[in-house]
Amino acid sequence: MSYVVLSASAFTAGAAPSPLPVLGHGWQLLRQPLGFLESLRRHGDLVQIKLGHQPAYVVCHPELAWQVLRDDRTFDKGGPLFDRLRDILGNGVATCPHQDHRRQRRLIQPAFHRTRLEGYGEAMEGELATLLGSWREGQVLDTFPLMYRFALRSVLRALFSAHIDSRTADGIQRSFETVLGGVMQRVFVPEPLLRLPTLGNRRYERCRRHLFASVDRIIGDYRAEERLGRQDSGDLLSVLLAGGRDGAADGGPAPDDLEIRDQVISMMMAGSESIGATLSWALHQLTRNPGEERRLHDEVDAVLGGRPARWDDLPALPFTGRVLTEAMRLHPPGWLFTRITRKEVELAGRRLAPGTTVVITPAGLHRDPGLYERPAAFDPDRWLPERAAALPRGAFLSWGGGPRKCIGDHFAMAEATLALATVVSRWRLRPAPGCDARPARLSTVLHPRRLLLELTARPAPGAR
Repeated sequence: MSYVVLSASAFTAGAAPSPLPVLGHGWQLLRQPLGFLESLRRHGDLVQIKLGHQPAYVVCHPELAWQVLRDDRTFDKGGPLFDRLRDILGNGVATCPHQDHRRQRRLIQPAFHRTRLEGYGEAMEGELATLLGSWREGQVLDTFPLMYRFALRSVLRALFSAHIDSRTADGIQRSFETVLGGVMQRVFVPEPLLRLPTLGNRRYERCRRHLFASVDRIIGDYRAEERLGRQDSGDLLSVLLAGGRDGAADGGPAPDDLEIRDQVISMMMAGSESIGATLSWALHQLTRNPGEERRLHDEVDAVLGGRPARWDDLPALPFTGRVLTEAMRLHPPGWLFTRITRKEVELAGRRLAPGTTVVITPAGLHRDPGLYERPAAFDPDRWLPERAAALPRGAFLSWGGGPRKCIGDHFAMAEATLALATVVSRWRLRPAPGCDARPARLSTVLHPRRLLLELTARPAPGAR
C-alpha cells in the first residue's frame, strides 16, 4: 500500500499516561480540558490519547500542525467534533469534506470580497449602537452573552439585510444559542444516549428544527424576490444566491436551498461565538493590564474623539487589532479541532491508518514557551510585524490554516475592532463581585464562565 510520509526525524512521538477504563482520557478532557491539552507537549510532538477505546493523536508542534492543515486531502475535516457540528451545519464550508470544499469556497468567496465588507460594516455599527445605547453608569454586564448576542445580531443583519424582523431574529438567536451550546457536550456522549427522549435532547432537537425552518423561510422569501426580478440586496445571502446562479450559468451545479441553508448557518456560527469570546477575553485582559489599557485609550481617543468607530477608522486602529490578536493567542476561541486521515500516513514516525483522528489544539501551541517569550503574559506588541514575522508556521492557529483557513477572518477582525474601539472609548470596565473569568467547560468556543464587569463612563476626550 502507498502512503504519505511527513518527515519523522525532527519530531518525537509519545503517549499520554493513565487512560481510564472505558473513558480513556475523556475524563481529563471533561474536567480540565485546557490544562490536560497543554500538558501533552511534555510527552512528545505527537501524543496518543484515548477517546474511549479509540486512539487519537494530538499535534503539539507547530510544524506538524502546519503539515496537517496544509494537506486537507490526507487530513480531511472529520472526527468527533465535526460529526456533531454536522447536526447543525450540515455540509457547509466549515464541515464539508475535501471533495466539496473547493467548489463551496468559490461560491462563498465573493461574499467576503473587500468591496462587500464595507457594506456589512453598517450592520455592525447599527447593532453596536443598539447594544451601547442600553448601558448605564454603574451597570454590571455579564460580558460574554452580551458580546455574543451583539456579534450574532450583526451577522444576521449582514446575512439578511432588512429581510429579517426583530421577532424572527430573536427566535433564531434563541434556537441557535441552544443548539450551539449543546454541541460540545454531545461530542463526549455515546450515540445511543443522544436518541433518548430526555428533556435536554428534546429541547436540542426542537431548537434545531426551529432554526432550520426559520432560515428556510428566509431563503424562500429571497427566491420569491428573485422571481420578481429583485436579486441583490447587498447582503451575504444575496451574494450566495448570485454565486449559485453564476456557477450554473458557467456549467457548474447550482446549490440547492439545503446547501444554501448549510452555508448560512456556518456563517452564523463563525461570526458569532468566536467574536463574542474574543471581545470578552480582550476586555478581561485590559482589566488586568492597566498599562495596555492606557495605550488603547490613547489610540481610540486620538482616532475617534469620543464618537463610535466607523469602517474608515480601521486602518488607524493598529494597536486595537494587536490587543484582539493577543487575546486570541491567550484564549483561542477554537481551542480544539479534529481531522481524519483519508489514507495511510506517517506522522512524526507514527504510521496512522486511514480513519485515524488527529487533534490540533491551538490552546497548547499558543502557550508554548518554546514559541513565545513569557507565554502567559499579555503583550499586544508581540504582534508588531517585525516580531510576528519570527514565529514559525503553525504557531498561531486562531484562524486555522492551509486551504481550510477561516474564510471570514477579515470580516470577524473588522467587527471585533469596531466593537472594542467603540466600547473602550466610552467606558472603563472593572471586575464586579461574582466575576468568574475561568474558561467555561465543554463549550464549543473558549469563553469565560461569568465575566461580570462594572461600567464607569469615561469623560469626553477634551475633558480628559
